[in-house]
Amino acid sequence: MKILSPRVLHALDRFNAAYPWDHNAHYHRWILRQLPRRFASALDVGSGSGDLARLLAGRADAVRAVDVDPAITALAQSLTPAALPVTFGVADAAAEFPDGSYDVITCVAAIHHMPFAEALTRFRRHTAPGGTLVIVGLSRAQTPVDHLLGIVSVPANAAMGWLKNKGRPSPRPVAMTAPTRSASMTFDDIVREAMDILPGARLRRRLFWRYTLVWKRP
Repeated sequence: MKILSPRVLHALDRFNAAYPWDHNAHYHRWILRQLPRRFASALDVGSGSGDLARLLAGRADAVRAVDVDPAITALAQSLTPAALPVTFGVADAAAEFPDGSYDVITCVAAIHHMPFAEALTRFRRHTAPGGTLVIVGLSRAQTPVDHLLGIVSVPANAAMGWLKNKGRPSPRPVAMTAPTRSASMTFDDIVREAMDILPGARLRRRLFWRYTLVWKRP
């Protein structure tokens, strides 16, 4: 479905490059609102530059953060005060999931890099009883609702970039230097597979080309 002309898209790309902002960090505070005020252990999968892991450390006794990219993991470690209870490690969660169970597991803009059903199964297995899994993911637009949210997100994205950068051109945030990949699954496919593996999970389409999933293990 063609919504915007190539000329308009090119102009928006130039604007967004001049006024970048982190769409994933936009949801960090929302993630915290899904979690208890205090918990013992947390695992952040696809931790990138460590922004969310550091926020989780304000509530957790211990946070384990893993990412497949050694460079971004080293950067995350260097940006993290030694006093925070965060341990960073390089790991491909699709192949070598960290041992143990966790009161909180988070995964932001990373699950579409993994086999989806397999990743959810591992998340379920490693979420402690009474624990919470929160995912912010990307999906491929397919339905009219998807495309409508995409249209609404275009001007909202530009406005957010302008406001967050206070009207001044800025370099990309550190968190936006990690490798990216387009999503292949539609939201409807994601819902179907998620409900089979995580009964009772809550999924919602969101602005800025994202969806959210929250599951609490009984």
